[in-house]
Amino acid sequence: MAIEAAILAPALVVFILLAVAAGRIQTAGGTVEAAARAGARTASISREPARADADARAAADAVLRQDGVSCQRLDIAVGRGELETPAGRLVTVTVSVSCEVGLGDLVVPGLPGSKALKAEFVSVVDRYRGQ
Repeated sequence: MAIEAAILAPALVVFILLAVAAGRIQTAGGTVEAAARAGARTASISREPARADADARAAADAVLRQDGVSCQRLDIAVGRGELETPAGRLVTVTVSVSCEVGLGDLVVPGLPGSKALKAEFVSVVDRYRGQ
């Protein structure tokens, strides 16, 4: 009985650690998605269109910092687009967040490698925002 436990215990520990690692990676991915969403929404309601890009980047970066996701490489891209609807033309803002997170930050300190996390969110510019 002790031999079976000695053989199965390390495998069980590895399985549990892999489950924890997958959960932490998924949580970091959710944070990157939240950062893209916050950036797009912030840009869409920005009172000064000239500052919308800077506001979007600041909002996305704040979400990442708040949730403790530290990116080795971070790229926050802000783009504009249009959407034709029967009610008229709508202007959209798209924010894409790309974050490369070290596995050592997510799983076990000192673990080599990284995971690229990407998210994009589109928000319609609020035409009634304060001018």
